[in-house]
This record gives sequence, C-alpha cells and structure tokens, in this order.
Amino acid sequence: MALTPQNNEAFLREVDEEYRREQMIGVWQRYGRWIVVAVVALLVAFAGFLFWQHRERVAAEKEGETLQTAYDYLGANDFKGAAKPLAELAQSSSDGYRTLALFSQADVLLAKNDLKGASAKFAGVANDTSVAKPFRDLALIRQTAAEYDTLKPDVVIQRLAPLAVQGNAFMGSAGEMVGAAYLAQGKRDLAGQTFARIARDKTVPQSLRQRAVQMAGVLGVDALPQDIAASRGMTE
Repeated sequence: MALTPQNNEAFLREVDEEYRREQMIGVWQRYGRWIVVAVVALLVAFAGFLFWQHRERVAAEKEGETLQTAYDYLGANDFKGAAKPLAELAQSSSDGYRTLALFSQADVLLAKNDLKGASAKFAGVANDTSVAKPFRDLALIRQTAAEYDTLKPDVVIQRLAPLAVQGNAFMGSAGEMVGAAYLAQGKRDLAGQTFARIARDKTVPQSLRQRAVQMAGVLGVDALPQDIAASRGMTE
C-alpha cells in the first residue's frame, strides 16, 4: 500500500526521532560517566568559588573592625593600644588594609620623633609594587620628607623630580622639596622655575602656592597667579 505524502512525512519524522534517540543513548553509554564527572567538577568549583567569596567577605569585615579598633586607640593617643591591631593589619594580604596600617605605624613613629623608623615604613609601601601607584608615590614623598635632612640634594631631586610636574596629584609637595634641593645645589634658576610652577598650578593647596610665590619672588621670578593676586588685592 502506497503512503500518502502526509503519511510519508510522518514516517520519516518517526525514523528521524528514533535515530536521534539511538544517537543520544549511544553518546550517553559511551561518555555518560565523563559527563557526570565534568558536571560534578563544575559544581564543586562553583561551590568553592562561593565559599572563597564568603571567606574573603568575612575576612574583610574582620579586618575593617580591626582597623577601626586601631583608629580608636590612635584617636585617644594610645599608641601602645594601637600597636597590636596595626601590626596584625601590616601583615594583611589585602593591599588596602596593609598600606593603611603601614602609613599609620609610620605616623606613630613620627609622633615619637623616630624619623628612621618612620622612613623605613614609608619605604616599605613605596617599594611594594602590588600597591597602587598613587599610594606608592605618597609614601615616597613622606619617606623623603622624613629623611630630608640626611639626604644629599641630588638624591631628593632624583626621587621626586618625576612627581614635581604639572598634572601630578603630588606636584606641590614633591616640587617644594625639589625646589629646596635645587637651592641647596646653588641652582637658583631651576629652584625659581620649580616654585613658579607650583604657584601657577591651581590644583595645589593655596597655602603651599602662596609659599611658592614668595620663594619664587625671592629668586627673582614673578610667579603671582591671578587668583592669588586678586585675593591679595581684596585684603589690601
């Protein structure tokens, strides 16, 4: 009996479905165990990732509490009480908490007039390539400030000249020490240019810019910016 076009199409569809079913059964029989292993491995990896995230969050919360404890002690000028939590955080795997702890330890040492110890802490941050560059730059500036009286002028210039440029966030602080180092070398022209650059940079704190204007003026460079000139005119 001949099949009608409709029956023929239905028959072909049944054959195709049966073929696919046999293919799937064959694939499962051949690779089923490995598929199960792969799925289990993915589930274990995902569970491990979730557990790691949880541990990281818990650790971060704990370290945040430790930092707050240290700051509470520091706020009360209890350096001895702050020593233990800061020492703990200084060993943290978190760059942020470790850096804050080292800066705080250095500030405590500065308060005790231990310039050598403070500069060593700042140097630890400045030389740590895992720390973000702005923090490393700030640490280098503070290290240099702590060591300034013991450094040769060319060392100060070598360290800080790359930061004493327009557009750098620490241009004012770095530039002031570079300008002073040029003066110590007898290079009045370079010192004057450096102080003038600070005075004309509106991103630099105004108190620092005013000092730079005075220093530049002493060195024969007119560096009075319009905004400072206007403020002076209003007070006269």
